[in-house]
Amino acid sequence: MQTTPHPEGQIDCTVHGAVLQIGINRPAKRNGFTPKMFRELGEAYTRLDDDPALRVGVLCAAGDHFTAGLDLPTIAPLMQRGEKAVPLGLVDPLNLGMDGYRRRTKPMVVAVQGITYTLGIELMLAADIVVAADDCRFSQLEVQRGIMATGGATLRMAERAGSGNALLHLLTADVFDSAEALRLNFVQKVVPAAGLLDEAMRIAELIAAQAPLAVVATRQNVLKAVEHGPVVAMQDFLPVQQRLSRSQDAAEGVRSFVEKRAARFTGQ
Repeated sequence: MQTTPHPEGQIDCTVHGAVLQIGINRPAKRNGFTPKMFRELGEAYTRLDDDPALRVGVLCAAGDHFTAGLDLPTIAPLMQRGEKAVPLGLVDPLNLGMDGYRRRTKPMVVAVQGITYTLGIELMLAADIVVAADDCRFSQLEVQRGIMATGGATLRMAERAGSGNALLHLLTADVFDSAEALRLNFVQKVVPAAGLLDEAMRIAELIAAQAPLAVVATRQNVLKAVEHGPVVAMQDFLPVQQRLSRSQDAAEGVRSFVEKRAARFTGQ
């Protein structure tokens, strides 16, 4: 990431093979999000989905903190007008399925450290796998500012941890640590801060080594089960498996098994 980012912050993208590393870069302001950063984040997520050479995203942040949340002086006018900072037509980083926005199809791994407040929690809950540093401090503190969390926290915290646990943190605006986030299923792994990005990249590279069509289909089926229930998701089992089994990657999976070698998947 660049060491001297734009004063309004920026989102840096770096390609590592089939992995797109997306970096939040405004460390002097604890990576507080401005409209510019929201727009660039939407563009980065859209790039991940649209580039066939990219298979997995890793969202991370420069400095000691993931993000302190919204830069309210720059975001408040948008809130008052009922506007979104991410332009219509892009992939929504919060993956809420709102009208006019695309939903992400490819996997996203998130690495969080230090202060991970409000939007930071919502971005990680909108992703697929979260690796947290052992120095994290989490807080969903909107009620302390006279507003409501509208980036998915009210939905996903309850879905992951139950309504009581969600309301405990949503209504008190308290600060909790990585151990509590792990207990509540908000994060999947807790690691020493020094190894945070390495672990997130390791997981992303493992995913990128699998058959891309099967990865996307598996992720979408899990999401459908969460949002619409297992009976609805189950209806996709036969038609999706039939489509996947006819792919070149499925044939390669069989060949690599017979030949006792690593598979070389192309996403076709």
